[in-house]
Amino acid sequence: MKRVFKGINIQKSMILIAMLFFKVFQANGQQSKPTASGYAPVNGIKVYYEVYGKGKPIVLLHGAFYTINMNWGQLIPDLAKTRKVIAIEFQGHGHSPFSDRKLDIVNLASDVEGVMNYLKVDSADVAGYSMGGSVAYQLAIQNPKRIRKLVIISSTYKTSGWLPVVNGAFKDFKPDFFDNTPLKAAYDSIAPDKTKWRKFIQQMIDFAGAPFNCGDSNIAKMVIPVLLISGDNDGLDKIELMKTYQLLGGGVSDLTPMPKSHLAIVPSQGHVSLMMQTKAILNYLDGFLN
Repeated sequence: MKRVFKGINIQKSMILIAMLFFKVFQANGQQSKPTASGYAPVNGIKVYYEVYGKGKPIVLLHGAFYTINMNWGQLIPDLAKTRKVIAIEFQGHGHSPFSDRKLDIVNLASDVEGVMNYLKVDSADVAGYSMGGSVAYQLAIQNPKRIRKLVIISSTYKTSGWLPVVNGAFKDFKPDFFDNTPLKAAYDSIAPDKTKWRKFIQQMIDFAGAPFNCGDSNIAKMVIPVLLISGDNDGLDKIELMKTYQLLGGGVSDLTPMPKSHLAIVPSQGHVSLMMQTKAILNYLDGFLN
């Protein structure tokens, strides 16, 4: 019992550290004003979106518990200089209302496609971080014609792509643990209905505990170029990450043509701190997308 209790405390400490980074990231985020924003009615719910800049479209998909500004605030100003940036907040996140609808990557991917339809965007580059990366994988499988190039940041298309400690991080958690945290403060600042907080957290706990797998064969069939960005200590199983890269045609020598998909491992970075490496991520995006 003592060993189990100690393990749970370690996991909670990891979450608290992530929340601390979350608060710092929130403070450092650049408050760019969108050229357009609103709600897209898709699949029986309303999904909030923001649009910045002009040019070739890129769709940004945030991580679990995050908002547009929390996840992408430091990147949007630079991306919007040359591109039309479309950022989405998933069901229950940020400005998007809570819904009792099941939260899974299939529904969320359909929501993203619905927002693209609403904004009359036939195809776009798509970048997803963490939970958003899993949704981006699913979207690429459901409707590959909607995606030009895919950027996956610290994410995977299957549960086993994470280390076991990550998959067990939310085990035995209760919604009240997240009360009085920076996540709760961020939620209260923009959520359309603050009374849904604990229902939202329980939904996210259930989401984190549900196994998922987009399928190795589906990844191997993908023809769009994919950029994989990972921190060397971000919780991803690097053996599985390398297998993913090989499924995408990577992992070859310079005796053969360079693959269209790329892999970047950023040193000395964890799951949360990776997104704070703005210059590095922008350089990778610029080299890959352009």
